[in-house]
This record gives sequence, C-alpha cells and structure tokens, in this order.
Amino acid sequence: MKLLRRQLLQLAAGVVAAPAVARHAFADGYPSRPVRLISGFAPAGGNDIIARLIGQWLTERLGQTFVIENRPGAGTNIAAELVIKSPPDGYTLFVTNLSNAINATLYEKLNFDFMRDMLPVASISQAPAVFAINSSVPANTVTELIAHAKSNPGRINMGSAGIGSTAHLAGELFKLMAGVNLIHVPYRGNAPALTDLMAGQIQVLFPSLGSSIEYVKTGKLRALAVTGDTRSDALPDVRTVAETLPGYQAASFYGIGAPRNTPAEIVEELNKAGNAGLVDPKLNARLADLGYLPLPGPPATFGKLIADETEKWGKVIRFAGIKPQ
Repeated sequence: MKLLRRQLLQLAAGVVAAPAVARHAFADGYPSRPVRLISGFAPAGGNDIIARLIGQWLTERLGQTFVIENRPGAGTNIAAELVIKSPPDGYTLFVTNLSNAINATLYEKLNFDFMRDMLPVASISQAPAVFAINSSVPANTVTELIAHAKSNPGRINMGSAGIGSTAHLAGELFKLMAGVNLIHVPYRGNAPALTDLMAGQIQVLFPSLGSSIEYVKTGKLRALAVTGDTRSDALPDVRTVAETLPGYQAASFYGIGAPRNTPAEIVEELNKAGNAGLVDPKLNARLADLGYLPLPGPPATFGKLIADETEKWGKVIRFAGIKPQ
C-alpha cells in the first residue's frame, strides 16, 4: 500500500509539473518557423522603417526570419484586424503605432477593441514628426507660417498619410492651437504625401522624422519645427512647435502587438529580445540617426502608453469633429 501510495503521489506531481514543463519547452522552441510582422502602412513611411529595423534585429537575435508584410488601408484597421483574428501563437505580430490609439475614437464601429484584443508585447521607439513645408512657402519659422496662413485662409494645403493618421492629427492639433485654416488633403500613405510636398502640390506636412530627415538635410524640404517635447538630436538646430505654441506635443510611438491569448512565455521572449535590441549599439545608432528615441520597457508600461494616447487624441478628434471617410 505504501508503495502504491508513493507511486500515485509521484504520478500526481508529474501531472502538475507537466504543463509548466510544456510551457517552458514551448517558449524555448519559439520561434521555430518564420514570423509575420504586419505593418498597416505602405512601404517607406516611419511605420515601415521601424518594422524593418526591428524585424532584422529579431531575425538575427531569435534565429528565424521576421517577414515584413505591408497591409495598408483604413488607417491600419485592416492590418490590425488581420492580426487579431490570427492564431495566438506568436507567428503573426503587429507593428503597433499611434494610429491605433487614434482609431479607437475615430471609428465608431470596428470589428475589434484594440485595447482588449491586441496584447502589448514590446515598445520599440518614440519619435516626433517634422513640421515640414515646401521651400517656396515664405516662412522660416512657425510664427511666420502662422502669419502667412492667417493672411491666406483656406489657400494653404496640408497633406497627411490619410484621415486619422498621425500626420493628420498633428496638423489638426496645430490648427486648433494656432487658430489657422489649413485645407486637409489626405493621401494613401506618407510617401506619396512627401512626393507632392516636394513638388509643391501641398504646402504643409507633418511627416515622421524617419521618413523625412534626409529630405530636410538635403534641402528638399524646410523643417520649421519638430513636434516632440524637446529638440531632436537628429535635427538639433530645429526648434519645437512648443517653443511657439506652449503645450503642443505630437509624438508617434511604435511597438509590437500580438493577438489576445498569445502565451505569456512568447510575449516575454519577444519583449526580452526587443529590449536587448534597444541597447545594441548598432541598432541604437541607426534609430538615433533617424530621430527615433528608444523606448524599452515591459508590456504593461507599453499598454499604459497606448491607453494614455488613446485618451489624449480622442479629445482632439471629438473637438475637431473629425470623421473617417
């Protein structure tokens, strides 16, 4: 009887331990095949740049290819829904960004709740936009641009990557605080808007720093300001909008999301790998060159950032009466 009882206890202990062992083995074996990293924007924009930088790092770090897939449309909602409805196994991930915080208010009817259905996995970076103008516009400062806009109400075109995009909301916040009337011209992505800005089809744009910095440095665009709290090390001589309009701030954030119910061990593995990249000298230097600030931290901190930005931009959307088309 004692032998039988001892055998039963050993068996019970093995059953209790088995799930923990299985979870550990599952995490240790991840990833065992290529991983899809879905971006909700067209190539060449800030979102795509971050996706490719972190995708390359994760490929090298974790030993499997992280394949970047661009699925533009509906302000990243198409891409977000694709990921949310994917199996929660860590093999389909999302490039989370400020647009997702904006969309929570902008779109009244979505097939998902981003805060509920997308797990925050790893924050990657934060970056201001550039308050950029065509070189033909007679303004060299934010103050001069405001004066020019007030002298020409409704005659200055402000482009964006689409209704509800980061560039759009940054511009709407500027319009509200400066009291100017700029005509919004939405594009299907940041790249075509930049092309038309340089061609003079539009006069104002708030593109991501990463996508526009080379045009600024080569004189193809004029940077009046950056939209962060402080000046950017990448453009140290360019003032902030807040130096003219105190309290103005519009910084994008980028990170990785995964479908709800993705195993915690996979989330932890990806978070650890992402944070390691943000202290890697090579990757860190590349981010700095493009004006991105590394944003390491645990998933919970990333989740709070998304929640805070959702609340902030929700107020701007409601005040400006912005509606998707």
